[in-house]
Amino acid sequence: MTRSELDQLHDALYVLACAVQDVRRDLEQSTRPTVRELSEMLRWILDSAEPLDAIRLRP
Repeated sequence: MTRSELDQLHDALYVLACAVQDVRRDLEQSTRPTVRELSEMLRWILDSAEPLDAIRLRP
């Protein structure tokens, strides 16, 4: 794995971790999120995870 690939992986993991923290905080603050709010939270998680799907690790 090159340094550039490692940096790309690190950045993608950081974005996903931030999205998870944001959604967790939003869920804790909202007693009853609407379907729209839940949909937006799920979309944020999925959009943040998408770059990780494209990364292929090789020895």
